[in-house]
Amino acid sequence: MPDPIAIVLADDHAVLRESLAALLQSQPDFEVVGAAANGEEALQLVQEHHPDVLVLDLFMPQSDGFEVLRTLDRAGSRVASVVLTGSENHDDYVRVVRLGARGLVLKGDVPQELFAAIRMVAEGELAFSNEVAESVLNAMATDTPAGPAAIGRLSERERQISYLVARGMKNRDIATDLKISENTVKRHLQSIFSKTGSRDRLDLALLTLGEISRAA
Repeated sequence: MPDPIAIVLADDHAVLRESLAALLQSQPDFEVVGAAANGEEALQLVQEHHPDVLVLDLFMPQSDGFEVLRTLDRAGSRVASVVLTGSENHDDYVRVVRLGARGLVLKGDVPQELFAAIRMVAEGELAFSNEVAESVLNAMATDTPAGPAAIGRLSERERQISYLVARGMKNRDIATDLKISENTVKRHLQSIFSKTGSRDRLDLALLTLGEISRAA
């Protein structure tokens, strides 16, 4: 069996934090390696355990979720972050994505939504609802530096995959749409990332959307 997904979670409410840890541990492919009560503890645990995924509350004392994401981004950390929040503020969503979050789940969502988001970001995919993904990516693409030359180096198949990534599609859905294997999609993505200099799917989505908006 593959190694379980190592998770650090951070929430300042003790009951919620302990309940969430127990909930995540109920999944056979998850392992909670640390639980933090504030932002500073979250950063310490990430540095200590190097988890695959950080599940992060936004509003905490001693460095809130925004500051945690900002610090991780500056440090070049590769931990995939899923924000778990009760906020319904669209500007908060844009901020966390700008700061490097790769998933967002509302506290009112069912646990399966969080489980799915953790698994998706651990695989290098984005985990946003269609509504959040479309609105946030479009808001960010309007002021993302141009990269048409990078997109222009892609093959026709690679461009197709880039546009589907920009639409928020997952690897398995791209494979179905293009009638190729999921492993082939992954190989194309590695080539795309190399040619465009994109760090991940979010960078690629923004680059592609930026080109689309300029060509319109």
